Amino acid sequence: MAELYDTIGSGYRRFRRPDPRIAAAVLRALGSASSVLNVGAGAGSYEPHDRRVVAVEPSITMIRQRPRSAALVVRASGTALPFRDQKFDASSAILTIHHWPDRTKGLDELRRAARQRTVILTWDPAAPGFWLTDYFPEILEIDRRIFPSLEELQRGLGRAAVFDLPIPHDCTDGFLGAYWRRPRAYLDATVRAAISTFGKLADVERGLSRLRRDLDSGEWRRRYGAVLGEINLDLGYRLVVAT
Repeated sequence: MAELYDTIGSGYRRFRRPDPRIAAAVLRALGSASSVLNVGAGAGSYEPHDRRVVAVEPSITMIRQRPRSAALVVRASGTALPFRDQKFDASSAILTIHHWPDRTKGLDELRRAARQRTVILTWDPAAPGFWLTDYFPEILEIDRRIFPSLEELQRGLGRAAVFDLPIPHDCTDGFLGAYWRRPRAYLDATVRAAISTFGKLADVERGLSRLRRDLDSGEWRRRYGAVLGEINLDLGYRLVVAT
């Protein structure tokens, strides 16, 4: 994970800005926890400012992008957290667990470190792809392979509730599904560089050529234009909350 983000993570502070609506959902999921351990914390997105937070991040590239106002960060692995049992009220892992080399151990560590609850933002591999995966079918193959199923998370966490997290059309956090109503954004190499899945594709140019051609000709609007009337879209992102 550290090696991946040391390579692709240089643009995260610019393109992966926390979306306030997603941040509000994460904050609600954290409940009354006054201390939070944020594992796989990256550049600091979705770390609440109204409580004590300690971040864990293995990538030095990501750590260097954290703003001065961000929480204290410890360079460590989520599979071996350097904290005693139940040190924090809550633990969180936001769009990170699919990169962990040993999810079972990582889930155990998240639960071990938290007294009250664990909050995970993830993507459900049982969800269908959206229009982008028609141009890049390999994305769906990769993500269904690397994201844990909701059943796996519930087994690893114990009692856990799952909440849908629809993505707003103007989402400011540039993860894979963020630009579902802004298709030309995916043509921008700097946007794609902040989306880890694109870095794993064997052939990006073929899909880009098709997408560019369909956007210019009006074919994209003919096939997918219905999404332009939507404000939020369920793309399979889920909040998993274990208590």
